[in-house]
Amino acid sequence: MLTATAVPVLSDNYSWLLKDGTGATAIVDPPDAKVCSAAVEAAGGRLDMIILTHHHDDHIAGVEEMRAHYKVPVVGAAADAHRLPKLDQSVKEGDSVRLGDTVLHVLDTPGHTVGHIAYEGGGILLSGDTLFSLGCGRLLEGTAADMFGSLQKFAKLAPDTLVCCGHEYTQSNAKFALHADPTNTALQARAAEVDRLRAAGQHTVPTRLAAEMAENPFMRAKDVPALAALRTAKDTFK
Repeated sequence: MLTATAVPVLSDNYSWLLKDGTGATAIVDPPDAKVCSAAVEAAGGRLDMIILTHHHDDHIAGVEEMRAHYKVPVVGAAADAHRLPKLDQSVKEGDSVRLGDTVLHVLDTPGHTVGHIAYEGGGILLSGDTLFSLGCGRLLEGTAADMFGSLQKFAKLAPDTLVCCGHEYTQSNAKFALHADPTNTALQARAAEVDRLRAAGQHTVPTRLAAEMAENPFMRAKDVPALAALRTAKDTFK
């Protein structure tokens, strides 16, 4: 059994603390060593691995300090090895990462960045900045075709997969989603629940893939032009 605990960090980021049934533990995308190390210590002080989805500083800035303290390997995309912290395990689609008894399968998920990867296993998807709750990442380096292909890979996973994304963007994403899909009753209910959670100071993630398939306009886009139009509209939406 694999569990994922959200670690709020910076203004709206999430790192994820993974724990396998054997007790093996990993931290995903740590931008602040102090905050992420405190989460590790609160969970028992064991860390076996640091896992990275992409190269942006708000996902990797704490890596070197945590590596030096815990003496653990760092895993990340082979394609982005030149702009990530030094990798002990370079991976690409088709590769896997073992955490205790859990096997995490690597998916190449370009769009937000060209070298972005995601990890799937143990009922959990570590989507980084590719798929958000009710949204998707900005196309900072990749194309709409890249992002569409990446989201289609996620769409093939089990509906009850937990989506563990990199940011708390759900409330703003919900506003755009309602603008794009105003008659979606499931989305209307989700947006109301998100407002309630945020008013109470609670997280809105992780979410289930089934919910994203039903409510996220980017997951519901039928083709590349549709996704491109949504992404362009979202980039200027206020």
